[in-house]
Amino acid sequence: MTSKVDETLSYEAARDELIEVVRRLEAGGTTLEESLALWERGEELAKVCRRWLEGARARLDAALAEEEEEAGKAGA
Repeated sequence: MTSKVDETLSYEAARDELIEVVRRLEAGGTTLEESLALWERGEELAKVCRRWLEGARARLDAALAEEEEEAGKAGA
């Protein structure tokens, strides 16, 4: 279970799997080795989610900057 996360994983799929990993860790009943593997998987999934969110933020910032630029040209 220590395999790398598929980089093509969608935000929603990574988020849903991360929720399941957290649920399993919180429930307990796993061995130390299983818990460590789950933790590592969760870290990788969190990175995927973070990359998606950072990309979305960059796109939003670019769209807002473009809108402000167009509004500035219209007001000139």
